[in-house]
Amino acid sequence: MSAQVLGSADEAVAATQDGATVLVGGFGMAGMPTDLIDALIRQGAGDLTVVSNNAGNGDTGLAALLAAGRVRKVVCSFPRQTDSWVFDGLYRAGEVELEVVPQGNLAERMRAAGAGIGAFFSPTAHGTPLAEGKETREIGGQTYVLEYPIHGDLALIKAHVADRMGNLVYYKTARNFGPVMATAAATVAVQVHRLVETGELDPEAVVTPSIYVDRIVPIGEVDG
Repeated sequence: MSAQVLGSADEAVAATQDGATVLVGGFGMAGMPTDLIDALIRQGAGDLTVVSNNAGNGDTGLAALLAAGRVRKVVCSFPRQTDSWVFDGLYRAGEVELEVVPQGNLAERMRAAGAGIGAFFSPTAHGTPLAEGKETREIGGQTYVLEYPIHGDLALIKAHVADRMGNLVYYKTARNFGPVMATAAATVAVQVHRLVETGELDPEAVVTPSIYVDRIVPIGEVDG
């Protein structure tokens, strides 16, 4: 089944409900789907749990969603950078919850969701506060921590090129978390720089197959 090609980012997020878990692609601003995030701000859903690598940069994108008061909890690896003042202020004021997840575990927890894996053991975070209250097991003389998948209700990601079926190609490091998030969410919305006709992409270059993509929003060029 082909993805829907929509005329606006607002259409892509229109059905988002309060309390949803939203996976947001990007490594800092690289690969950040800012048009989709801006549409989510306009849409008005609140009490959101946002899963992303960072907790927002500057005053745009994810930071703007936080500033709008729509986020209840952030699950991320790097909540603080020099330009994360929006999240920092909200967290210090007790207005947003935080779950810190080591970066490899963050990616693997979403990959596990997409692969149908119920849980997995990882050595990362053993002996640190991040492992407190979690089950541990010794395997081969090393202690591992039990981690559970992260499922999303909605994934917002950014790709460079999509065909009309929904196959995606990314641009260099903007690829980051997009592919794994696309497998882990019930609904996947993608903003793309360029939309081409089905069959124009080299199958060997496709990173995210169309089976994972539900909605495409061309932000730049449209061929055909």
